[in-house]
Amino acid sequence: MITWQNELQLEFERAQQARTKGNEGQARVCARRAAGIAIREYLARRGTCPPGASAYDLLNLIKEDARLSPDLRLIAGHLTVRVTDEFKLPVDADLVAEAKRLCDALLNK
Repeated sequence: MITWQNELQLEFERAQQARTKGNEGQARVCARRAAGIAIREYLARRGTCPPGASAYDLLNLIKEDARLSPDLRLIAGHLTVRVTDEFKLPVDADLVAEAKRLCDALLNK
């Protein structure tokens, strides 16, 4: 049986593999998907289950959540930032590390 914990771990493993191969764009995609998994679980624990929302939609939802600290809302914001025409992030952030921090905080690890 695949659990959200397994899915979360797998996304972070994929992110690391992509980064090792020099594919930072794919690493960012995996980081966003991991955050989406954690957000879905976070919301489910609070009695809310957004049907079919993408990781991007969930990140946009929680970056406005006043229950979260400003630094966690900033991380959610970083994870929704679009890359430039050169496929670079316009902010100085390690999205994989930030996604891990967000997931840990949401899941009380």
